[in-house]
Amino acid sequence: MRSTIVFIDDGFLSKLSKFFGDGKYLKLHRKDFSGLICENVFVYTAAPFQSANPNKFEIKRKEGYDVFKKSLINEGVIFREGRCQRLKIDGEFIYRQKAVDILLAMDLMNVRANYPEVERIILVSSDSDFVPVIEDIEKKGVKTILYTYFEKKRNTNFSRSNELVKSVYKYVKLNKEFLEGVENE
Repeated sequence: MRSTIVFIDDGFLSKLSKFFGDGKYLKLHRKDFSGLICENVFVYTAAPFQSANPNKFEIKRKEGYDVFKKSLINEGVIFREGRCQRLKIDGEFIYRQKAVDILLAMDLMNVRANYPEVERIILVSSDSDFVPVIEDIEKKGVKTILYTYFEKKRNTNFSRSNELVKSVYKYVKLNKEFLEGVENE
């Protein structure tokens, strides 16, 4: 059996889950996401924003996040956490994950050093910023299988550069039926 590690960009997966769930998040079982038995599954995300004096909504979101985080850790998932940044633009708050992609890129760069037996990785993402890392680990003998979703329409939430798809050994275009197959029961 080939040694495989799964890396999940949970911000992307959550956005896709909500898209395919028609505005409601599908409850995905991340440990089984690959359809393979993998010893190492990494999930990258950021906790929801908490102000200095959190309101009831922020507290409730954080409690739900803590349950989510604990359940993944209890399943043996390696949980890597960035932070959430809140910006006020034109009078409205927007929220962005910070340091999540760099944590994922660091772990990808260190795959061969930390897991010398690994032959392939599964990357669940849509971010073309990972192309240089993917190309580097391919040179080191690690194949990358990309699980992603994209639309060919410009300026949509899921319009993507072709560079990411071209950089990997193989890709799987996710769809609603696939995600429903990894839903928690």
